[in-house]
Amino acid sequence: MSVSSLLLPVFVQVGLTFMLMLWMGRLRMAALRSGRVKQEDIALRQPNWPARATQVANCFHNQLELPFLFYALVAFILVTSTTSLIFVILAWVFVVSRIVHAWIHTGHNEVFQRGTALGVGFVALAAMWIIFAVRVLSSGA
Repeated sequence: MSVSSLLLPVFVQVGLTFMLMLWMGRLRMAALRSGRVKQEDIALRQPNWPARATQVANCFHNQLELPFLFYALVAFILVTSTTSLIFVILAWVFVVSRIVHAWIHTGHNEVFQRGTALGVGFVALAAMWIIFAVRVLSSGA
């Protein structure tokens, strides 16, 4: 498998994270400019943003949590030259689950559906880590 095959889902995940950050920033700036939120009410991370801005911000922060382990694993896979089709497939499952999670989170926000999307991504990522660990430990690398 080529390096780009594994990096493409990483680029999509990074793009999703940047998109959510820009959306969050736009909503927050609009709230500040309109006067709905005062700087002193949020300067120390007080939870005083409008609901929609909070919803998108929470989704953005979710894209910094579990994906952190995804980014680390992809780096380890590339450094150890253990890229394979199974990693590419599982990486896409993980990233698609994160897109679905974000769509649900910023849309109708049904917690059970959102949790299911999170769970699918977790299983894909856990499988990637297990496969990687077995390969590295069994090779003596």
